[in-house]
Amino acid sequence: MNSIQINRTAIQNFGHNPLQSRDTGHYKQEYIEAFVEKWDELIDWDARAESEGGFFIQVLKAQGKQRILDVSTGTGFHSVQLIRAGFDVTSVDGSAHMLIKAFENAKRRNLILNTVQADWRWLNKAIQGKYDAIICLGNSFTHLFDEMDRRRVLAEFYAALRYDGILILDQRNYDAILDVGYDCTHRYYYCGDRVVAEPEHVDPSLARFRYKFPDGSIFHLNMFPLRKNYVRKLITESGFPRVRTYGDFQEHYGEHDPDFFIHVAAKDAPGRNESGAGE
Repeated sequence: MNSIQINRTAIQNFGHNPLQSRDTGHYKQEYIEAFVEKWDELIDWDARAESEGGFFIQVLKAQGKQRILDVSTGTGFHSVQLIRAGFDVTSVDGSAHMLIKAFENAKRRNLILNTVQADWRWLNKAIQGKYDAIICLGNSFTHLFDEMDRRRVLAEFYAALRYDGILILDQRNYDAILDVGYDCTHRYYYCGDRVVAEPEHVDPSLARFRYKFPDGSIFHLNMFPLRKNYVRKLITESGFPRVRTYGDFQEHYGEHDPDFFIHVAAKDAPGRNESGAGE
């Protein structure tokens, strides 16, 4: 495991006015150890594996991808699933606490993660070689508050991929939250049924989520509410000519129905999409 820098902050720090905390680098103060230790209660690994139904494994195998960069490892759920499925995985996260938890989770399952702590904005300085695919899951891209940071990160992702690589990036359905209000089913992503996760404040440039756990502890995350078509536009402008977007793992959906969108972007290989069929 690579050298990891630990921040032992005991509480989340959002300053005197939490609604003004809109900075890309702030995630390091949000994912404190106490919050990370409870994160798996929110995910529920078994329920999430069942809800995904092997979607990401199927997409990657359909394209013959083997070397995977999981850039938003979190507590390790997708890295572990992919390693079990036979993929060669490198696990990246900007949070040291997340990487430590992910390593422990994998070790309990008799697996060893290859972990790298890195800020996406300087991703290629921290990794080696090119990858067949990058996965950026768990709504992580919404921690980027500045458009130049988003464009820079997508350029870093593009550069880290082989010529025919693919990017899989997901996000909450912020269109629905902004347009009609929050009504998440928790069927697919955050499956823990004893954790209350809901927005405390939403405006065009901030979605502040509150997470209340069974023991009464409360944590928050500040994220940028990215609209679906805006993200698709950023991805294509970063050099990915084809993007297919799924709603809760389905090809056909109502725009406000899914809890999450999953974008699958092909870097090259003209005439082919992520499933291996023609466009």
